[in-house]
Amino acid sequence: QVQLVESGGGLVQPGGSLRLSCAASISAFSIYDMGWYRQAPGKQRELVATIRSSGYTNYADSVKGRFTISRDNFKKTVYLQMNSLKPEDTAVYYCQGGPAPGYWGQGTQVTVSS
Repeated sequence: QVQLVESGGGLVQPGGSLRLSCAASISAFSIYDMGWYRQAPGKQRELVATIRSSGYTNYADSVKGRFTISRDNFKKTVYLQMNSLKPEDTAVYYCQGGPAPGYWGQGTQVTVSS
């Protein structure tokens, strides 16, 4: 059974950093594209960043230059390093990926506030 488990969320001040992790119980993890999404209160879920099996990355314009997505295929884990956090980054962050139709984690809350 495929599971994606996020961790690393929390409360941080503006300008601070957090590193999210997504541990995947997926066979042949390395062949799958993975991604991070977020959903703020009252808003639709939106793409944050994706990383393909090749390592190619893609970012939402709102996080370019501040967030970095990476993966460790040996550990079957995807990371999201978030720097220079802003209050508008406050959301529940979800990991997504794996075999079709794709799977979602349960989410981890990130709150950016002074």
